[in-house]
Amino acid sequence: MERKELEQKVIEMVAAAYGRSADELTTSTSFKTDLKGASIQMVGLVSELENELDVMVSLPIASACQTIGELVDKVEEELA
Repeated sequence: MERKELEQKVIEMVAAAYGRSADELTTSTSFKTDLKGASIQMVGLVSELENELDVMVSLPIASACQTIGELVDKVEEELA
């Protein structure tokens, strides 16, 4: 999967998990500042990543990501 395609897929999953529109999110969107989500939303997102992309990104690693772009980096590492 190409980087741009992966970024779009992860953005769509983040949008669904956090109840946002994918159009308002970018790879520089901050989980803490911009999304202000609860940890339960990250749990759902990690589960969705696992189901949709067949990657194992642990909750502590995903939770440590500051931006969507950092999360995409972690997913990309797992896909490699």
